Amino acid sequence: MLVTGAAAGIGLACARRFLTEGARVAMVDRDPERLSGARDSLAASERAFVIALDVSDAAAVREGVGEATRRMGGIDGIVNNAAVDLLRPFAEVSASDWNGVMAVNLVGAMEVCRAALDPLAASGRGAIVNVASAAGLRPVPGRVAYCASKAALIMATRALALELAERGIRANAVCPGAVDTGLFRASLGDAITVEDVKARYAQRRIGDAEEIAAAVAFLLSDEASFITGSALAVDGGRAFH
Repeated sequence: MLVTGAAAGIGLACARRFLTEGARVAMVDRDPERLSGARDSLAASERAFVIALDVSDAAAVREGVGEATRRMGGIDGIVNNAAVDLLRPFAEVSASDWNGVMAVNLVGAMEVCRAALDPLAASGRGAIVNVASAAGLRPVPGRVAYCASKAALIMATRALALELAERGIRANAVCPGAVDTGLFRASLGDAITVEDVKARYAQRRIGDAEEIAAAVAFLLSDEASFITGSALAVDGGRAFH
């Protein structure tokens, strides 16, 4: 397995889940120090490999995916979890801001998919899970670029599912609601509290990273062999799409 954004939050929870199930995991993140610390915190860390790169750098992605393929002896699943947020009124969003969000959340994910196509196909059971967001299903104020990037990632995933089926590769998206991670806490701003967010959800709570990892693991598994092109909302009942 190859997991981007693996140094914390959902990505780290996915890596932990896969290692528990006996997989070898390439942990990718742009923060080398935090990535190494995350790996060292895991049980069975001898089956985890760290690769420091920024997914918005296409050349680095190609090199990193090649390294992961060599070190693990192949790749049968990838999780595109690396993402950046942007909380800002639309009138204040510059072209540079917009492009920066798209470069990681959308283009970066597609570059990882492209680089991994051959090893995924060679595995005979290749599967892609792109971590989108419930904000790609139902928008939230102040995050036009983020919402657009995640909605685009959902549609790109569906288009990939159509195109890659003939190569034996499945592609699905997971759309988490609010999950208790550092990225979520940092995204609240000054005017919104965790309790405000909880009130938006049918279950009146926010999610846990391990709950998202469980959904990702299912979609990568053979139990989901007849599922491709889906966008699974794991959001405590907020989107109801």
